[in-house]
Amino acid sequence: MIDASGTTYRAWSWHAPGEPEQLRLEDRIFVSPLPGEIVVRNTMIALNPVDWKVIAASPDGWKPGHVPGVDGVGIVAQAGDGVGIPLGTRVAYHQGLGKPGSFTEYTTVDADCALVIPDGVSDESAAGIPCPGLTAWQALAKVPDRPNRDVLVTGAGGAVSLILAQLALRRNWRVWVTASPVHRERLLALGIAGTFDYCDEGWRAQLTAALGSRRLFAAFDTTNGAYARSLALLVGYNGHLVCIQDRLQSPPLPPFTTALSLHEVALNSAHGHATAEDWREWRQAGAQLLDAVRIGALGLQQHIVTGFDDLPASLSALKHGRIKGKKILVRTEA
Repeated sequence: MIDASGTTYRAWSWHAPGEPEQLRLEDRIFVSPLPGEIVVRNTMIALNPVDWKVIAASPDGWKPGHVPGVDGVGIVAQAGDGVGIPLGTRVAYHQGLGKPGSFTEYTTVDADCALVIPDGVSDESAAGIPCPGLTAWQALAKVPDRPNRDVLVTGAGGAVSLILAQLALRRNWRVWVTASPVHRERLLALGIAGTFDYCDEGWRAQLTAALGSRRLFAAFDTTNGAYARSLALLVGYNGHLVCIQDRLQSPPLPPFTTALSLHEVALNSAHGHATAEDWREWRQAGAQLLDAVRIGALGLQQHIVTGFDDLPASLSALKHGRIKGKKILVRTEA
């Protein structure tokens, strides 16, 4: 356990809506955890699109000085009363948007959302699980497990969609994806039924031809609401449209046509609405994902590692597409 008295640490802080480069590096005073909380000494921070999106906005509850960041990996340095995770345990976590986040050397999180990292899984690999992996798990859970069905996952070169496509394959589904051609060979090697270049305006017709008399049982979209709406006609009777990146405010099809079910995915909602049973399922899902990584049964997006002092520039590179097809990780220690 670290000595909390007088301890300071560095944190990147938000002061107004804008670009990642507007984050300020500031010193903070260490605060001991409350009951049910742990303090994680971060060793790796994972950058996600949600990070730059909320920095550009003005989320409810954020005040100048708020620390952004949803995903981190590190060592349990202190634990509040009622916590069963031993000090020194390696954990990965997804932090709620309304709480001080992972863009810092120490983060206080609810022990409920911490995922214990098994031996054999590196910090780099573990950092790729919380937001992308649990989002993929939540998206898949929206759809009934019925074998021998066809499903579509868009943007399969991305972190969430890559994991989701692999989880869908485990259900004995025929999985079709959209992705940049650079990802095609890797995706086909995983067992994907077919890949389509999302820049090709004819990809929907190509998918329809490949399906033949079959229709999609589900379409999982990671783009936006408008794009998800455009997929509705591809989904067959009693099928499912799962919106991961956005939500549809109104049904995309007239009533009494294909009886399409719409699903919203919002991982952050767990931090305000999950029950103890929900958190148990969260940790169980995270443990299964991490174990799949450990045994080589789950492939993750390739990554690059940058330094803590370069975090704003790294997040800007993610936002503006200067680094494509790779997960950006930030190492907090030199």
